[in-house]
Amino acid sequence: MKKRSMIVRDYMVEKLITLDPETDVLQAAHTLIKNQISGAPVVDNTGRLVGILTERDVLSLAVQAYYHGTLGGIVKDHMADQPQSVGPDDSVLDVAQSFINGRFHRYPVVEDGRLVGVISRSDVMRALGEYYPL
Repeated sequence: MKKRSMIVRDYMVEKLITLDPETDVLQAAHTLIKNQISGAPVVDNTGRLVGILTERDVLSLAVQAYYHGTLGGIVKDHMADQPQSVGPDDSVLDVAQSFINGRFHRYPVVEDGRLVGVISRSDVMRALGEYYPL
């Protein structure tokens, strides 16, 4: 059996839940809950990645709201902007090294400025399992 390549494109997830930067943050939180995901890329109307909203962002907002008032605002006011991303032709091993050195659980995959997928730690593990079979 021929081993697959070790590039991001072959292992990234392309069917994504994304958020609009103008969406109400409470509605966005419910999107994360409903889809059982811990974060989602935020894209503009052209598909360009503009940020990421994670459960950590929402939890922080909820704690602040508890002590200081109402939970509200829009996604762009609470997301992490300028998120670190990878390219579809990047090496899975380079992404694995980024996971080892960083705190992220997934990276958005961007090509020509547009979001084309997401690669997670489990996607990298799957790639390694296929590359190094038993």
